[in-house]
Amino acid sequence: MIVGVPRETFPGERRVALVPSSIPTLAKGGLEVIVEAGAGAQAGYPDAEYAAKSAKIIPKRSDLFAAADILVQVLCYGSNDSTGQADVPLFHRGHALIGFLRPLGALGPLQEIAGKGVTSFAVELIPRSTRAQSMDALSSMGTICGYKAVLIAADTLPRIFPMLTTAAGTITPGRVLVIGAGVAGLQAIATARRLGAVTSAYDLRPAAKEQVQSLGGRFVELPIEAKDAEDASGYAKAQDENFYRRQRELLGKVVAENDVVITAAVIPGKKSPLLVTADMVKGMAPGSVIVDLAAERGGNCELTRPGEEAVEHGVTIIGRFNLASSVPYHASQMYARNITAFLLHLVKDGTLRLDLNDEIIRETLLTQDGEVVNKRVREFFSLSALTARS
Repeated sequence: MIVGVPRETFPGERRVALVPSSIPTLAKGGLEVIVEAGAGAQAGYPDAEYAAKSAKIIPKRSDLFAAADILVQVLCYGSNDSTGQADVPLFHRGHALIGFLRPLGALGPLQEIAGKGVTSFAVELIPRSTRAQSMDALSSMGTICGYKAVLIAADTLPRIFPMLTTAAGTITPGRVLVIGAGVAGLQAIATARRLGAVTSAYDLRPAAKEQVQSLGGRFVELPIEAKDAEDASGYAKAQDENFYRRQRELLGKVVAENDVVITAAVIPGKKSPLLVTADMVKGMAPGSVIVDLAAERGGNCELTRPGEEAVEHGVTIIGRFNLASSVPYHASQMYARNITAFLLHLVKDGTLRLDLNDEIIRETLLTQDGEVVNKRVREFFSLSALTARS
């Protein structure tokens, strides 16, 4: 089968779905790779490196779509609501599409993809299991985002992170609070610690305490208990407004004690919970920094401007999107390893293995035979159950 790697078209997107080092591994699995000219250039992977690994470079995007059996992208139409629709006419029945599709975002793009007869797989839906760990693209990109959030905060803060003893006296260390200790939050904790900051973290999931402490962070414990704090996949579950109101009351003092707050509390398919209010921002010291990693879904901070940077009450609030794309070389390398593992799991003897008894395939399969077929997605959008096929 032929795997096509189109150039990413979302504005500012610099990643690429496969890197040159992936190609020999895929070739051993019977997969041929074709790459749109310039697809890896912004990530630091020129066409010559792909060609040196026996990938074929295709100058025209339409020709790549016509020749490929499987298309692998970072931001497919669905997650790319800016320019992704331009690819829809290039799809044909029998195509397989793999990438970020934002399956719990908007239904329209998913139905358009389904209507073209495309069999698509959403990498956001890869289960958090030991078997699927090598394919977990969300965790890979979350790692990059957590790392980069701390660097942005350190660059913006008018203080330094580590404690220094100098001839001019002792400089006390910066204080960093991470709210939400998922993959991105844990990487933020580790990075802040490496830079010398005194780091603490809060998460409503009790299991996060041990993970935070293992990284040298202090776990903030609040005298409230969440009901069913996490789902079967390990993601935090949404709580009622009474819980979040009490949580904000208790977090206010903790937030005020820190120079940097990094928020990374995201509930799949839902608006981000409001954790940092305008009054809490007002209580922070002038020059403090908030990096809101949940900005794309509304933000954890009340004053976040999605996609922008703002200064409110002397505090800089950063709501940038797509931080993983700002580290495109290694983000692409990690994503390519996830996609390579997924492809080798999915394709056997030159055909797609659509075995719905396999949890990884069943959970990620989004569209097939003209329908949105994923059970979780159909329930999310209140679509009627599909009739079982013979």
